[in-house]
Amino acid sequence: MDKDTAVSTARRLLKIRDSEQTRLDRIQRYLCGRHDSVYVPAGARAEYRWLIERAKVNILPLVVTVVAQNMYVDGYRPAGSDTNASPWAIWQANRMDARQHGIHRSVLSYGAAYAVVMPGKPVPVITPFSPRRMTALYADPVNDEWPIFAVEDRLENTAKGKRRVVRIYDDQARYTLAGQEDGSQLAPDGEQWLMRHDLGVCPVVRYINTEDLDGDGVVGEVEPLIDAQDQLNMTTFNLLMAQQYAAFRQRWVTGMAPPLDGDGNPIEPFRSRVDGLFVAEDADTKFGEFGQTDLKGYLDSRESTIRNMATLSQVPPYHLLGQMVNLSAEALAAARDGLDRKTDERESLCGEGHEQTLRLAGLAAGDSKAWEDTAAQVVWRDTSARSLAQTVDALGKLVTMLGVPPQELWEKIPGVTQTDVERWKTTAEQGDSLGRLNGIIEKQMTQPASAPRPIPDVAA
Repeated sequence: MDKDTAVSTARRLLKIRDSEQTRLDRIQRYLCGRHDSVYVPAGARAEYRWLIERAKVNILPLVVTVVAQNMYVDGYRPAGSDTNASPWAIWQANRMDARQHGIHRSVLSYGAAYAVVMPGKPVPVITPFSPRRMTALYADPVNDEWPIFAVEDRLENTAKGKRRVVRIYDDQARYTLAGQEDGSQLAPDGEQWLMRHDLGVCPVVRYINTEDLDGDGVVGEVEPLIDAQDQLNMTTFNLLMAQQYAAFRQRWVTGMAPPLDGDGNPIEPFRSRVDGLFVAEDADTKFGEFGQTDLKGYLDSRESTIRNMATLSQVPPYHLLGQMVNLSAEALAAARDGLDRKTDERESLCGEGHEQTLRLAGLAAGDSKAWEDTAAQVVWRDTSARSLAQTVDALGKLVTMLGVPPQELWEKIPGVTQTDVERWKTTAEQGDSLGRLNGIIEKQMTQPASAPRPIPDVAA
C-alpha cells in the first residue's frame, strides 16, 4: 500500500468507525456515572438541581465487575498435554496475566475488544484495545476469522499540543499516519511510517460478548440496562425529593395576621425547620402539622428496579442489593446458577479469541508448530464459590472411587494457580526419584553379604 492509498483507506475506515462511536461513548458515560438527567422544569431552583446531581445509584459497573471477576485465563495447553504450549511464554512476557482483565471488561462493557500482535524482540508484542480506540473491517463479519483492515485511532500529546495518530493494519504491514486533532491533514508519520510484519493475515483478533449470526453487531452487558438505570435514577430522585420536602412534617398556623415588609407586602411569619419552634402571642392562634410522606413505597420501587436489573443481567440479586441472610450452600448455588452459565458462555467466546491471539503470537515468533496447532485450548481458573472442605472431599472420592490420578485434580482446587500445580508436580517427581533411590540403597544395605566363591584347584 503506497502513501496515497494508505491515506484514502484511513479516511474511509474512520468514516465507518464514526458510525459506532456515538453508541460506545454513551455506554462509557453511563459506566462512569454521567447519566442522562431526569426532567428539569423551567425555572427550577438550585436546591432542585442539587438533588438531581445526587439522584444516581450507578449499578452498571457492578454488573460488569461481577462477571469479569469470574474470568481468568490460567494456562494454554496443547491437546493431551498438562504443560503449557510455547506461546504461553509470550503471553506472560506481555503481562497478559493482568492485562487480560482489560479485554474481558471491554468485551462485557461494549460487546467487543481487540488484540494486536506484532513481531518484536525478544518476543512478539501483544496490545489490547477497546472498540473506542480500534475498529476492524471484515468481508463477512460473522464467519471470517481475520479482518481485511483494522484502524487504530488515538490522540497523542506532543510539545506543540495534541495530534491525531491513525494506524492501519492489513495482511502485510502497519501504516502510521498523523494529522491535526480533528483528523485533518492526515499524512505518513515520518520515515518509519511503514512497518512490515509479513504474517499473511491482518494481525488483529476480535473478542465478542455474544455470537450474532445475523451480523447486526454485538451487544455488551451495559447497553440493555441503560433504560433500567434511568428508571432507577428517577425513583431515587423522587425519594430524595420526598425526603427533602415531605418526610419532615410541615407545620401550619391559623388565626394570625401575617407580618408585612417595608412595602406593605405580607411575608412568611415562620421559617419551618427541624430545630425551629413556633410561638405566637395571640391566644386565638392555632398550630398544627401535616402528616409525613411514607418513604417505603419509594424504597420498595427502587429495590424492585434493582431486582429487574439483576434478572436481565443474570447477576444474583445479593450482589446488587447487598442482602445475603441465612443462605444455605444449596440456595447459594441456585442463586449463582444463572451467573455460572453466563460466565461459561463468556469464557467460551473470549477463550476462542485468546486462542487465536496465542496462535498468532506463535506465528509472529516464527513458531510454525504453534501456529498450526488448532487443538490447543486456554485453561480458565475455577472461581466458583464452593467450600474448600467439600471440594477436597469430592476430589478425594474421585481418586479413591473412580481411580482418577491425584495430580490431574490439583488444578480443580479453588484458588490454586497453574504455577502452584507445576511446582507441586516438580516436587512430587523429585520426591518419587529420591524415594526410589533411598529404596535401592536400603535394599543394598539390608541384603546379607553373599559367601565368597571357592577358588578351584589348578592341576600342575
